[in-house]
Amino acid sequence: MTDKMKEFLVRLASGIVLAALVVGAALWSKWSWGVLLLAVVIGGTLEFYRLSRSCGASPLRFIGVVSSVAMYALGFTVFMQFDRISGPFDGAVVLTLLLYLLLIVPVAFVCELARRSRTPIADLSVTFFGVLYVALPVSLLLFIPLLLNNGVWQPWIMLSYILIIWVNDVFAYLVGVSIGRHKMSERISPKKSWEGFFGGVIAAIGAGLLCGWLLGGDIVVWGGLAAVVAVTGVAGDFAESMLKRSAGVKDSGRILPGHGGFLDRFDALILSAPFAFAYLILVGNL
Repeated sequence: MTDKMKEFLVRLASGIVLAALVVGAALWSKWSWGVLLLAVVIGGTLEFYRLSRSCGASPLRFIGVVSSVAMYALGFTVFMQFDRISGPFDGAVVLTLLLYLLLIVPVAFVCELARRSRTPIADLSVTFFGVLYVALPVSLLLFIPLLLNNGVWQPWIMLSYILIIWVNDVFAYLVGVSIGRHKMSERISPKKSWEGFFGGVIAAIGAGLLCGWLLGGDIVVWGGLAAVVAVTGVAGDFAESMLKRSAGVKDSGRILPGHGGFLDRFDALILSAPFAFAYLILVGNL
């Protein structure tokens, strides 16, 4: 068996395991889905700090991870009570988490003073940017199925969202390999072409329309959502590629054999979430 075949089989096996884990977590319960996303938050934040250290920064990893978990916990607390918001709402938990997040900022300054770093501005900036880059989008991701289903959790909506991203990736690759001639950004991602980009977006919109029809939703809203997700998902892939190139590494981590780390697998999902959230808020108020 050749090395390429072994690599393909490893990627295939780990891909199947990852897909089963994601589908199983979404279908089992809101709690299992929340735990899976918590793992993405922690793993993605740590990977971001590892890339940052390769670029010469010195983030406060413990403070950053604690901040990411606190921000996600705040989002998850609201998420779990979202469909009961017209009734009793435990505002004490939300207020506690908000205060906790506010206190982390001065604590980070004190820790940076104790380290006596020569680059405190860079270190603190990288620390909190990691939180904004990973934890905030993942927290917003929790609410996308609720916004599409009148505040009620529907796992198939979340899986359809992931399917749209997957269809975009697959068709962008297939079209790019087949007829791709014009490079999007040879410096950052030399294999991506404009032909592949448009092929992926068109396929993603088709998948979004199909998902909307199957789930009984507004297919126009779903088509628009698919377009937003496809375009911003590609931007997420470019952003992560830029970070990896600046750090001089091929993968952000090695948690998934043949697939890299959390950021490698969830980059499109992470960056597309804020745009999808904003789109659904805007559409819901039109």
